[in-house]
Amino acid sequence: MTLSTERPPAAPASEPARPRWWRRPWVAPLMVVAAAFLAFSLPPYLSLDPAQSRVPAPDFFPPHFVVLSLHVVFGSIAMITCCLQIWPWFRARFPRAHRRIGRVYVFGGCLPSGLLGLTVGLATPYGPVTMASDVMLALLWLGCTLAGWRMARRRRFADHRRWMVRSFALTMSIITNRLYSVLFVILLEPQLATTFHGDVSLYVSTVAALAAWLGWTLPLLAAEWWLERTAAARRRRRTS
Repeated sequence: MTLSTERPPAAPASEPARPRWWRRPWVAPLMVVAAAFLAFSLPPYLSLDPAQSRVPAPDFFPPHFVVLSLHVVFGSIAMITCCLQIWPWFRARFPRAHRRIGRVYVFGGCLPSGLLGLTVGLATPYGPVTMASDVMLALLWLGCTLAGWRMARRRRFADHRRWMVRSFALTMSIITNRLYSVLFVILLEPQLATTFHGDVSLYVSTVAALAAWLGWTLPLLAAEWWLERTAAARRRRRTS
């Protein structure tokens, strides 16, 4: 009997499992929260009526309402497209749509909204502390988004995802900003006559400054924590 020296054909490598849409339970709540926020925040700036603006216009910057309205509209585009971009199932199932929506997110949302937000931040009526926060937020938002886009162009997709997680945190930080505003109004309004000596302008500037800084720094720190935690888990899997 002759023994065959040929090796049996290797079994085909199994394809990596695609993400299941139901295994990301945070996606649907995020979309609901974003939709509810936009339904509340967007209409006053689509009315073309400066009297409905939720931010008082400073006397030294007459086009404030127009610039603010465009900032809100482009920011809304960024929020809507961002919800789809961070959904793993959507990215895996529709890669071409992911790329096209990504371009809308960058060039039709973040970049115009960030540049307009930089202008609005410099003209904020809430004082220099809030202005510093708004300017830094706009610069970081623009920087993280452009870095993520450049990484995708270079096909460095791991770095692309890291930068876009940061961009996502900054895009959505407007929601946490508003939540902190409500919280600080509740906490500080009883102190208007004591701590603030009845100075409404000081009270409003303090609330705005606290909400402005905490609104984006805490989400960005949470994004960095999540990125480091995910990277550490990957390293442990590789070495085990």
